[in-house]
Amino acid sequence: MAGNSFGDVFRITTFGESHGEAIGVIIDGCPPNITIDETFIQSELDKRRPGQSKITTQRKESDTAKILSGVFEGKSTGTPLAMVIPNEDQRSKDYSHIADKYRPSHADYTYQIKYGIRDYRGGGRSSARETAARVAAGAVAKSFLSPFGIRIFAHVSGVGKIEAPNLATHDVDELTALRESNIVRCADPATANEMITFIEAIRKAGDTVGGRISVVIQNVPVGLGEPVFDKLHADLAKAMMSINAVHGFEYGSGFAGSEMQGSEHNDAFVNPEGDAKNLKTLTNFSGGIQGGISNGMDITFRVAFKPVATLMRAQQTINEAGETTEITGK
Repeated sequence: MAGNSFGDVFRITTFGESHGEAIGVIIDGCPPNITIDETFIQSELDKRRPGQSKITTQRKESDTAKILSGVFEGKSTGTPLAMVIPNEDQRSKDYSHIADKYRPSHADYTYQIKYGIRDYRGGGRSSARETAARVAAGAVAKSFLSPFGIRIFAHVSGVGKIEAPNLATHDVDELTALRESNIVRCADPATANEMITFIEAIRKAGDTVGGRISVVIQNVPVGLGEPVFDKLHADLAKAMMSINAVHGFEYGSGFAGSEMQGSEHNDAFVNPEGDAKNLKTLTNFSGGIQGGISNGMDITFRVAFKPVATLMRAQQTINEAGETTEITGK
């Protein structure tokens, strides 16, 4: 199975299955002498860790990362940096009832037909648990970007038809505090309460619902991105679209921009600092990217997630023998 790596200069390869011994990541291209703070890596993993609230998966994992290579005395060495995260809550028997059944809107059928074999325990390699390895690698990437003043903020901006208003501040620290103040991780507390109430009602009905994540990256220098096929927004789209359950990506004005006229959508340049090589724009419909290259403004994008496909109620499906049957999540 190919396609387990992403990136060129800073390249990650993830490995492992949902209910195997462990999952992990190898980072190839991490520069030397980067401070590798294991406490920070763990704090990032803790934000993703399952079983934290009543509205997330109830699987219990400590998600403790162990660094195997590439770090010496707290600094990266420039050699491949490998981390492993043991799977502790392995309950393979929970999936024995679906061993020969194709779960609707999962990867079961496509994996079976393409490879002739599949790990039915939580989807194996196709499980969203793979993203824990990305989070660990992302923590290292943040450590590299931090000295350059590059800040990244993301929050849940939409659940179902509930949409949070535009962010009231651009201060990442303030936004992070607002996001971490609620279990749905929305930076608007009033909207967060509405989302939680809605999600709880959906869960009681044995159903699921989709949502959206909004992301802003600040202090990105001008010039990142390579035309034509390696445009910055194209790389971002590939990274986001490879996350399990992601069904949509838009940057800047996104799809709404297609409803606007050029006279209102164009981002007019201004020169507040009197530096012709450090221009700003009055608006940011471009999302900080023009011609596939960063322009120095905030990079903004949104990611849409489909509803979780595992339902806690009966669904009709087909088994490997081609027979109609029923399936219920656990």
